[in-house]
Amino acid sequence: MKTVSQDQLRAFKENRKNRGRLLINCPDQPGIVAAVSKFLFENNANIIESSQYTTNPEGGNFFMRVEFECPGLLGKKEEMKSQFQIIADTFSMEWKIAFVHDLKKTAIFVSKELHCLRELLWEWQNGDLLTDIALVVSNHEVARDIVESMDIHFFYIPASKENRKEVEEKQLQVLKEFDVDLTILARYMQILTPSFVEAQPFKVINIHHSFLPAFVGARPYDRAYQRGVKIIGATSHYVTNDLDEGPIIEQDIMRVDHRDNIDDLKKIGRSIERSVLARAVKWHLEDRIIVHENKTIVF
Repeated sequence: MKTVSQDQLRAFKENRKNRGRLLINCPDQPGIVAAVSKFLFENNANIIESSQYTTNPEGGNFFMRVEFECPGLLGKKEEMKSQFQIIADTFSMEWKIAFVHDLKKTAIFVSKELHCLRELLWEWQNGDLLTDIALVVSNHEVARDIVESMDIHFFYIPASKENRKEVEEKQLQVLKEFDVDLTILARYMQILTPSFVEAQPFKVINIHHSFLPAFVGARPYDRAYQRGVKIIGATSHYVTNDLDEGPIIEQDIMRVDHRDNIDDLKKIGRSIERSVLARAVKWHLEDRIIVHENKTIVF
């Protein structure tokens, strides 16, 4: 089976060695864009893409994402961070500079249903999901063959309510060993404990098989059928300690009607789940998301 080769990854990193992304969140006031533009100009950086949003022109919050090309970026990363900290202090910014050369490492958690995992692997195999998939973790063995056929590490760690603490300690240790930046719950049907979530703030993305806030929790398709809904959907969100209530990244829906039984709803829903999760993961990997309170700004 053809997979993303190390040569392809090296080529991507070489082509993006001078590409950076700057994300900003601060109280809105005049002069922010000018200060950021001046900073990039003085570092001989060329702006490739720039997006801004303010919640309210009078006393609101300002959000900005800038993607730029800067000759010799790898050699002056720390210097640029130090320089920008002065601007950040002036405007009371929450900010980060991401360097595209540093590919994010991801871990995928999955249970028995593999449609979301397959979609992510397909996007990765095509070169459309630019990440280093370091490992797949599952509480079932069904995904082992497809994962190992792509030379990705597979960890089978049985999980239940009874051994949840012990299991999560093992999982967190593995994530630390592989230096994982993002954990993707691709229909991983286990509730995470506060300790697991707090160890990775806004670095765990889930796919929930309903159009939240409708049908939070288990068996949403069954409950949607009983309610006689006319649309079903899926929601990708960051995981917090409140079940299925973390900041929403992406959603989508499809129409259904009285002819569709529960199995029909599940079949239709799987298609939505795959695409919604893939888009949310891509946007995170591309540094397009800023979390503000319990919402997201997606550029």
